[in-house]
Amino acid sequence: MSTPASALRFVIVTGMSGAGRRTACHTLEDLGWYVVDNLPPQLLPGLVQIATERDFTKVAVGLDVRTRSAFQQIPSTFDALGRAGVVPQILFLDADDDAIVRRQESVRRPLPLQGEGGLLDGASKERRMLATLRASADVVIDTSDLNVHQLSDRVAHIFGSDENPDLLFTVMSFGFKNGIPIDADMVFDVRFLPNPHWVPDLRAQTGLSQAVSSYVLGQDGADDFLAHVTDLLALIKPGYVREGKRLATVAVGCTGGKHRSTAMAEELARRLRTLGVASQVFHRDLGKE
Repeated sequence: MSTPASALRFVIVTGMSGAGRRTACHTLEDLGWYVVDNLPPQLLPGLVQIATERDFTKVAVGLDVRTRSAFQQIPSTFDALGRAGVVPQILFLDADDDAIVRRQESVRRPLPLQGEGGLLDGASKERRMLATLRASADVVIDTSDLNVHQLSDRVAHIFGSDENPDLLFTVMSFGFKNGIPIDADMVFDVRFLPNPHWVPDLRAQTGLSQAVSSYVLGQDGADDFLAHVTDLLALIKPGYVREGKRLATVAVGCTGGKHRSTAMAEELARRLRTLGVASQVFHRDLGKE
């Protein structure tokens, strides 16, 4: 018997040229996904039909700007998928212009839309073409400072589970000194809490240690903050699901991403799971200090 379309996990992997789409596709393939790269968008409904007939449960498709005008057909194609009971998740790989230029120069290849202009011209055209798709993405990963192994780890962290929750929150800790994550749907600042960095016995430890966690969570305002954010995320979850969003990233930041944000992210995810909300934790800057 074929797999019902509603049971099919269907991921669109797209983004800027040079941002790591092929690496993401290879990672998904290694995780057991059936992956098709550079498929014209108008063929997506046919692929879904084949996948359901062959009992595939996890399918990923790489889309990039080489299909050019076919990108205009994506909204109508997604509507057709929705009528078939499939809500695709969109993974968008992004990177800043410096990273894209550096990578393209290293492989000595032009960007698809570069034409007679320079690499920056091609990147600018791509950003305009992909703007709507990026805004609709369930997950945006900024690969500017990631190597291929780190990107593979991020993709595996998000898509490696066989579970298919109605909504999965990734709670990301980070340090403001390393920049606000552009791939976050929501950003919270916990720098209002005392910094364990100034406690000699805690400085070398991280928010993953019991000592630092107890210190951070025991501060005035920490529990109220966690309670309010937990309630907020529980409140918006049904709306996200109703609008077809299945993945969301919540970023929690402190100065360096070592103590406060790490401890608070772990506790926030724990509280969400207690409420039955699927949650996982990713510590972006842990180990960078």
